[in-house]
Amino acid sequence: MNPGGRNPRRAGAGFRALALLAALACVAGHAQASPRLRLDSAGLQPDEIAASERLLAEAVARLTPAMRATLDRDIRVQWSPRLDAQVHGRATGDRLLLNRNLLAGLMASPAVGEGDGRPALAALLHELGHFLDRSASGAMSRDPRLLDLAGWQIRATPGLTRLMGRRRGNDFRERSPDPYELHNPREYVAVNLEHFLLDADYACRRPAQYRYFTQRWGAPAVASAACADGFAYVDAGDVGAGADAASATGGRLGTLDPERIYQVDYLLAEGNDAMMSRWGHSMLRLVICAPGRPLGPDCRLDLEHHRVLSFRAFVGDLQISSWRGLTGRYPSRLFVLPLDQVIDEYTKIELRGLQSVPLRLERSEIATLVERAAQLHWSYDGHYFFLGNNCAVETYKLLRDGAPRLGDADLGGITPTGLARRLQRAGIADGTVLADPARALREGYRFDSLRERFQGLFEVARARTDLPQREVEEWLATSPQQRRPWLERADLKAAAALLVLEQAARRQQESRFREAFKRRYLQSGGDELGAAAGTLRTLLRETAWMSRPADLLEGAGYGLPQAEERTALQAGSAARRERLRDLERQLDQQARSLLSPAQARDREAVDANIAWLGAHLRELHRQAGGLQLN
Repeated sequence: MNPGGRNPRRAGAGFRALALLAALACVAGHAQASPRLRLDSAGLQPDEIAASERLLAEAVARLTPAMRATLDRDIRVQWSPRLDAQVHGRATGDRLLLNRNLLAGLMASPAVGEGDGRPALAALLHELGHFLDRSASGAMSRDPRLLDLAGWQIRATPGLTRLMGRRRGNDFRERSPDPYELHNPREYVAVNLEHFLLDADYACRRPAQYRYFTQRWGAPAVASAACADGFAYVDAGDVGAGADAASATGGRLGTLDPERIYQVDYLLAEGNDAMMSRWGHSMLRLVICAPGRPLGPDCRLDLEHHRVLSFRAFVGDLQISSWRGLTGRYPSRLFVLPLDQVIDEYTKIELRGLQSVPLRLERSEIATLVERAAQLHWSYDGHYFFLGNNCAVETYKLLRDGAPRLGDADLGGITPTGLARRLQRAGIADGTVLADPARALREGYRFDSLRERFQGLFEVARARTDLPQREVEEWLATSPQQRRPWLERADLKAAAALLVLEQAARRQQESRFREAFKRRYLQSGGDELGAAAGTLRTLLRETAWMSRPADLLEGAGYGLPQAEERTALQAGSAARRERLRDLERQLDQQARSLLSPAQARDREAVDANIAWLGAHLRELHRQAGGLQLN
């Protein structure tokens, strides 16, 4: 016999009856109620019928008892030559069609469900998943909880609507076991049920979905694999293009262990006068205990271990600052950042304070929230809309999906400050920690903007040198050339204060130059930037894995990375990070040549001011007989 041929001879009725009885005997012990899969053997040879009956029996055996009881009906199974090559099956009425092309692989496989036989078993289970979903006790594709887990998320609009279309409805497109699951919720259910029933590591790769299906249908027959510890993430901190390379965390593979997370805080960057940031920026702070420290309030002191979950467009963006945010032309992705870097970004450069308010979450909710964050980190590639899907909306959805209890509270809103108020009003956030400002600063519930410190330093210098400005912002807004004559009048105390302010002016100047460079690139497509455009394109391509870490594991597995994938991620990590440092240094040099004459003069002038003040301070110390400053 040619098992892959199309011999028109048909097996006799006796053989078909014996084969069917054998198949039924195989599944009789699994449950009293089971689907009765009736093979349509027209056009099949005896060995094809036998292989098909083994396939049907294996599929029924893979179903949980609750699934078998729900599918207690006659279902006619037919190998169809009319299905398109990419369509493996179809469930319609009481018929289940399988693509005839899958039969050859089934016949060549030594065991059902292995090797070339797996696609046939997966297709059969997939279509049975559709039958389950259509049953009265199924309806999973309409269950709000599964829609949340699957990625058809609630929108922060009146009525909490969902976008169900394929194009905008589901942005969990990275590390999918089959992109067809994103087509609609029905296909999502079918795709995931086949993997739930077949994959030993499904519980590790999609733990929330595994729990959902287990609660609905019971545990699958396949033995679960051992999961890797914690949840892997790619640190989006600085890569260290300068002298701080040794301590930089950017690009490293880290692990979030829920057992070491003492609390989760709602972290709010306070607003400023800029239109796109006047309502603040929403983040979550993970209060992670240092290794060896037991869970407790002292963990709040382990700042170097704390991480921040922040929805951003790119690694270097503090917040969306372009009108592109109104049209969804920016991506929205979840970054994991070191807390100390976030503090520096906002308090030193943006001069914005940070409020860190603990959320009242159960230990189990902290675990599922971090699990959801890991899923977003590896799978989510959304679209940023300033008025509909901004940082506050994304943070709200993460809280709601990670801790379902919070879905009962009225938290939906589109501003970070509004979300902060709603969390406190619902009793979820403990705003009392901010009541005593001194205690809040001392215990890390608040991180003040350096604006007040800078204003104090400015007052010292102003009192001793008769500076004409009244506010530090006015002083910093003047050109470095205008500031220079006043610097030269400074005594020891005033010079020390003005040196700190000049260094702050340098940081702000660099931030403005980077923003201007980014705008020129976005507006012109890089045409006017010369060699720097090519370097920037390369840098963006090379840093894609920091904003889309799934790119590092393209074609390897799905869902949350497991042990072998983590090993692959570690390999070459140091080389990738060094490559980024080289590109950043190269871009910095090239970008300097693109400064306008006025910008170049300002850059040189502020560097000269800092150098002059340093030398001036050393000379004043020498004259006073004090220690020389290095």
